[in-house]
Amino acid sequence: MNTLAQYDAAVAGCKDIFIKKTKDYGTSWRVLRPISVVDQIFIKAQRIRNLQEIGVQKVEDNIEGEFKGIVNYGVIGLIQMEQNGNPYTDLPVEEVEQLYSKYIQQVKAVMEDKNHDYGEAWRDMSQESFVDLILTKLLRIKQILRNQGKTLISEGIDANYTDIINYALFALIKISEDSPERS
Repeated sequence: MNTLAQYDAAVAGCKDIFIKKTKDYGTSWRVLRPISVVDQIFIKAQRIRNLQEIGVQKVEDNIEGEFKGIVNYGVIGLIQMEQNGNPYTDLPVEEVEQLYSKYIQQVKAVMEDKNHDYGEAWRDMSQESFVDLILTKLLRIKQILRNQGKTLISEGIDANYTDIINYALFALIKISEDSPERS
């Protein structure tokens, strides 16, 4: 198990989708306000949870694709926290790619630090736990937004997005380990 290689492979799959969608749609996501980004992630996480609980899927999108969407909307959330200017103006694809890489590197650095301290405890966690933790982080972000972005002693919105992205990437790593192609 080479966590860094697995992590980078999971990120590469998410980034590929993100850049291709940027080429297709531009940066239309720039018009999303903070609560809308949170709600997009919530929809994906809630769908995964529903599929886990009912075990029946009627829409073709698979759980792996939903986790990739969570990663990408998490990156959008981080980018949006620092973006200014006209949200109706598209960013060049090259700039989007640089921003994606910048925020993923920050998220990866946190993962490496926590992996050091927690000893890769995530490897013994269930996919259900990842989804529940993502939903918990989303509810925290919603409360922080209701508090006008202020916290008394807790981490901010960016730290919650970072954890959400990492939980989704851990789920993607575990999905790839369980896939039949690895046999």
